[in-house]
Amino acid sequence: QVQLVESGGGLVQAGDSLRLSCTASGRTFDTYAMGWFRQAPGKERDFVAAIGWSGGTTNYAESVKGRFTISRGNARNTVWLQMNSLKPEDTAVYYCAAGQTVATTWRLYGYWGQGTQVTVSS
Repeated sequence: QVQLVESGGGLVQAGDSLRLSCTASGRTFDTYAMGWFRQAPGKERDFVAAIGWSGGTTNYAESVKGRFTISRGNARNTVWLQMNSLKPEDTAVYYCAAGQTVATTWRLYGYWGQGTQVTVSS
């Protein structure tokens, strides 16, 4: 069982940066792949980035490549999403999730946080 809590969202202007954090409870954090997803009002939950259990494998959505970086600190039970050069279209609720593989589909992640709102104004 893993419980996830996101933080770091907020209201920023286009071009600004934010760093989201997701802290997990439990002793098995380092056995899970971790993902970030986002959902804008009226839209599907979209893949953003994912990282393998050791941090050696990462995957990004095309829309965020070169701007976002996912990383993890297993000793701190935390995964981060560094978001640079933010755009208004990045506005969404961002969720972190834990799963067995570095997957791009949300259905393969079994544990979810409550989400954190990111709003980017133009």
